[in-house]
Amino acid sequence: MSKFIKKAAKTIGQAPGSIIYVGEKKIEKPRISIIDYDEKNFQEKEVKNVEECFPFKESPTITWINIDGLHDTDIISKIGNYFGIHHLILEDIANTSQRPKFEESGKYIFVVLNMLYFDEKDNETKAEQVSLVFGTNFVISFQEQEGDVFNPIRARIRDNKGRIRKSGADYLAYALVDAVVDNYFIILEKLGEQIANMEDELVANPSTEKLQTIQNLKRDIIFLRKSVWPLREIISGLQRTESDLLQDSTTVYMRDLYDHTIQVIDTIESLRDMVSGMLDIYMSSISNKMNEVMKVLTIIATIFIPLTFVAGIYGMNFDPSVSKLNMPELTWPFGYIFAWVVMFFVTLAMVIYFKRKRWF
Repeated sequence: MSKFIKKAAKTIGQAPGSIIYVGEKKIEKPRISIIDYDEKNFQEKEVKNVEECFPFKESPTITWINIDGLHDTDIISKIGNYFGIHHLILEDIANTSQRPKFEESGKYIFVVLNMLYFDEKDNETKAEQVSLVFGTNFVISFQEQEGDVFNPIRARIRDNKGRIRKSGADYLAYALVDAVVDNYFIILEKLGEQIANMEDELVANPSTEKLQTIQNLKRDIIFLRKSVWPLREIISGLQRTESDLLQDSTTVYMRDLYDHTIQVIDTIESLRDMVSGMLDIYMSSISNKMNEVMKVLTIIATIFIPLTFVAGIYGMNFDPSVSKLNMPELTWPFGYIFAWVVMFFVTLAMVIYFKRKRWF
């Protein structure tokens, strides 16, 4: 439940625009990296102080400033004030429980989205909030921890591959969002494999442990839907914006990104239906298993009914010398064996009858 609801009690009663970190501290020390480039020039470095980023604001080249670690709110405040980012936007950046959204200002565009990754150790899907602020010649990305899905973009910038070094900051922002969306397909593929394997196991051997796995899968699907569904509004808003910060050439790529987002949402809805169907499969398998047990017990009880009748008749202990009703088997030397033979053939006849009826 922690990944659905994060503690935000310390923000209650604070003035609007108060930059208070909401979330878990995931790294000890924030890390600030800068990539500055144009079609012919490129430089990449890691800085220790946020003030080292300030000279790039007026640079004619494109600058990508990436900040890993949001718990140090002084860094967010300083870079926000220098680049003219509204204090309410800075508050949203520090609040990692923020719903994915898109806001447009005259000098910059602000985007919040969730970057998903699959934790192999805990076998569950987790998320990290990524905030992007991009203007005419800069993109600032804020992440909760080190490690992301942006390494292919960094490689394209270093190697000057594709059109990224020939385009503006809006195309870089598109590329970052596109990398996050593409990673959703990897997460969905892993979940799809788990669901397919679980369906086969449910039919063969339903168990309480598998029911818990189904619940975990259902929780992951709900979490995915919560993270991805608002993204459609974000991409749609970027498509419709009339801001000069987003060029027409980049809007074409936004349409393609919107199609990918719709595809992700459709896949999530399909997986959610499959998980719901798995609960029905589990209940049906348990019911069938119980029916098999009841059928065996019923057959056993039915076979023993006539045997109990025969044993009851010859177990009444009547004295044949006193009783007026003569029961010759009581004094017959082979009466005991006769009773056993009768019970054996009665059992054999019932088993043959049940077999012909295909009751087992």
